[in-house]
Amino acid sequence: MTATPSLPANTDVAAGANWRRISARAVMAAGMIAALAACGGNSKRVETDLAASNVTTIGINAYLWRASLDTLSFMPMLQTDSAGGVIVTDWYSNPQNPAERMKVTVSILDQDLRADALRVNASREVMSGGQWVGAPVQAATVQKLEDIILTRAREMRRDALMG
Repeated sequence: MTATPSLPANTDVAAGANWRRISARAVMAAGMIAALAACGGNSKRVETDLAASNVTTIGINAYLWRASLDTLSFMPMLQTDSAGGVIVTDWYSNPQNPAERMKVTVSILDQDLRADALRVNASREVMSGGQWVGAPVQAATVQKLEDIILTRAREMRRDALMG
């Protein structure tokens, strides 16, 4: 009985056999990947039109602008400059407390809907001896106004997202 001689592992024939095995595996793997990629389904992409956080058709953030106007709508307006992002109210007295009046200035500083893009300043006067005298404004009052405006602006943006 004659034995078939085996080739040493370092011959060109053995290297060619290894290369064919590796090549065959690579071709099979590439074919499987291509087949799976073809299973992607619908070729149309769903387009979403998200409401941008920086709507700026008026030069400033439109959500902050509209929310500021809505929030201060009960007060008489002295100045509304949408290009510069400034709202200045006239003095307002609450009918339940006519000896006190407030004046508010809102500045929108950025095109993005962010808390630091909004600045609210308030002035307060009280009647004393028949004349209006400057009085301190509680920090909580200004903070509350900012919170109301920001919340309203976020609601407007959310509503725009919902359609």
